[in-house]
Amino acid sequence: MGGESMTRTAPHGGGATTGPAGGRAGQRLSGLAVALGLVLFLGGFAWGAVVYRPYTVPTGSMAPTIDAGDRVLAQRIGGEDVRRGDVVVFKDATWADAPMVKRVVAVGGDTVACCQDGRLTVDGKKIDEPYLPEGAAAEDGSFPAVTVPKGRLFLLGDERGTSLDSTAHLTEAAHGTVAVGAVEARVDAVAWPMDGMLRPATGFEALGPLSSPGPLRTIVALVIAGVVLIFGGAAYGPLAKRAAASRARTGREAAGAR
Repeated sequence: MGGESMTRTAPHGGGATTGPAGGRAGQRLSGLAVALGLVLFLGGFAWGAVVYRPYTVPTGSMAPTIDAGDRVLAQRIGGEDVRRGDVVVFKDATWADAPMVKRVVAVGGDTVACCQDGRLTVDGKKIDEPYLPEGAAAEDGSFPAVTVPKGRLFLLGDERGTSLDSTAHLTEAAHGTVAVGAVEARVDAVAWPMDGMLRPATGFEALGPLSSPGPLRTIVALVIAGVVLIFGGAAYGPLAKRAAASRARTGREAAGAR
């Protein structure tokens, strides 16, 4: 009788030592993964909200880089951080009573003119502009050389035929230039449709350093990692329960076979 009693109480599937589904260590790790995921997810969004501003571009003056209706993410910067080739958001009362998006082609001290062999020149150097519409010249016509005053910028749209940019304001006192203090942000990426990061304007490299990309890729990576950890940690419990149930069922079937 004693031996028979011992046989009845012995666990077949290891149930007496398994404990809660997945074990306490597994439950703790899943909870930690969810907590860490929330920190990364919310932290990434908070960082992005501090560093970036969203804008909707209403016209096609920056096509094909940015089309009308595109939603862009622009990094908040000061005008002193602007470099040649940057696509910036600025607001100048003499241009419009709303933020505008244009490309910086010359900064204070530069002399910009068009055209030489159909290309823009800055300080006498012909600029390669692959972001222009295919086959398009730097300008439909030409404009005389403009020496940009210190602390100001000369800006053009990528769709040179329709853009109301610095060339449309050449007769004004500032000769089409805009104060660096008018710059609100630098466009890093087209968020919708998801065209991704803007390509660097490498044609200006011979004139000086280009701007480095903002932390958008890092922010996106943090948010994605957070989502993965949240869903992975949350899924651990149900998956562990299903695995435990499967092991128990296998154990019962094996016992029945004996």
